[in-house]
Amino acid sequence: MSVDTQAPPAPPSVPPAPPKRPRAQRPPRIPKPPRRPPRPPKLFAPLTPQEVLVRGLLSVAAALLLAFGLNITVLSHVQHLVAQQLLVNEFKSQLAEGTAPVSEGDFDDVLLPDGAPVAVIDIPVIGVHEVVVEGTSSDAIKAGPGHRRDTVLPGQRGMSVVMGRASAYGGPFSRLQELAPGDTFTVRTGQGKQVFEVIGVRYAGDPMPKSPTATESRLMLATARGAAFVPTGVAYVDARLRSEVQDSGLRQTTFTSLPPEDKAMATDTTTAWALVFALQFLVVVQLAAVWAYSRIGAQKTWVVFVPVGLLAILYVTNQLTLLLPNLL
Repeated sequence: MSVDTQAPPAPPSVPPAPPKRPRAQRPPRIPKPPRRPPRPPKLFAPLTPQEVLVRGLLSVAAALLLAFGLNITVLSHVQHLVAQQLLVNEFKSQLAEGTAPVSEGDFDDVLLPDGAPVAVIDIPVIGVHEVVVEGTSSDAIKAGPGHRRDTVLPGQRGMSVVMGRASAYGGPFSRLQELAPGDTFTVRTGQGKQVFEVIGVRYAGDPMPKSPTATESRLMLATARGAAFVPTGVAYVDARLRSEVQDSGLRQTTFTSLPPEDKAMATDTTTAWALVFALQFLVVVQLAAVWAYSRIGAQKTWVVFVPVGLLAILYVTNQLTLLLPNLL
């Protein structure tokens, strides 16, 4: 019996797979036509000199309104801080030299000008530390609380009146109505430190405390009442002196001769001429800018007249604030 040694037949070979056909590229998408034909660009005719002037005047009016609000709410506080620092240095020097005023005149018997420092008031309960100036006009109390000229200085025999702003220019008396009976504060004058005690807060129509006797000293603080920048009346704080009463200095101004702009909630129209000058200066700057716009172009006009215009606008707004109530 023979054994078959022949190898088994090889398996049939598998034919290779046919190559894949490349994916057909999609034809580019044809954009759809617009529903509406594009609008042709608008061509504006060049402005006439009259139109340029009107546009400029409207721009200045808008800038004036913006600058007026900015001046009252922001810049006035910066002016107040700078003025107070200068007043502190001046009054400290006078106290050190013994020349601080104790009457309506200075050390040389010359009538004190509006804005001269006469005292420093400290009310820790409401965070007040201010130099008090002479005069209560709108211009005078931009620097700080003002002492009414027809009254004695705080601590002297009689009645003294100090007015301060409630909102603008630092608003030093903005929290005055928070004082309560029994609160104490001090006022430093050329006669030393005077200590006062609050009697109470009152408004228009409320009964006034009894007038001080010949040997007493009384201080009345006044400011605007109502929402910020929207005064509706006057708030008063009455206080009595707790320290030693000082002798009264001579007073040239009386209640009848007190200027109207120095009374509570009064406006200062004595500087209206300065407002007229400021407006004229602003108009001249605007006319010059219109002329320069047509002669040297917009870029050079902006470079030259923007700083000058801002200066003129600030000058105008500063004069406008003097027409507002002095306790604002």
